[in-house]
Amino acid sequence: MDIQKTIQNLQKHGFTVSYFKTGAEAASHLVSQLHGKTIGIGGSVTIDQLGVYDQLTKENTVFWHWKQQPAKEVRASSLSAQVYLTSANAIAQSGEIINIDGSGNRISASLYNHEKVIFIVGTNKIADDYDSAMWRARNIAAPLNARRLHRKTPCAMGKELKCYDCDSPERICNGVSVLLRKMGGIPEMEVILIDEDLGY
Repeated sequence: MDIQKTIQNLQKHGFTVSYFKTGAEAASHLVSQLHGKTIGIGGSVTIDQLGVYDQLTKENTVFWHWKQQPAKEVRASSLSAQVYLTSANAIAQSGEIINIDGSGNRISASLYNHEKVIFIVGTNKIADDYDSAMWRARNIAAPLNARRLHRKTPCAMGKELKCYDCDSPERICNGVSVLLRKMGGIPEMEVILIDEDLGY
């Protein structure tokens, strides 16, 4: 894994990149730049592990369906928030950001209609190249998330951690987004890279 190469390629592709050694440093950076904003948050173990929700709610209006109900309405509010926070299932050293989604709220919200989108990602999610990043998203991140959600899918219930490309109605990998470059409809897209194992 070459972190510097990853940073350079993400910047080349139009993303702002901030790099931190620890999650605590990254959390401080995140909270310090967001004041008086409406903020949407996609389902993210990484963001949950950072513990920034309570800090962000002190000076912002935050919509996160993991913390608020009814979840459907909270997801809808996230779509129109000024800032959207999410993670990534994988980032390629060549600069592509990959996410897999079941309901579509995360990938749709990360592509349009915000002043800023911030991807918060542990370096454990960096893969050597595009193909490796896609493999990681499908065979590591998706099965682990399916297990976390107690889905009755082959990847969640089987002994081997891998994608079975199943037809289960509980499948969580229904859509894939690949950001090749910063989206034109969003003024800024920042990647916060943290040199820790975070999320799946």
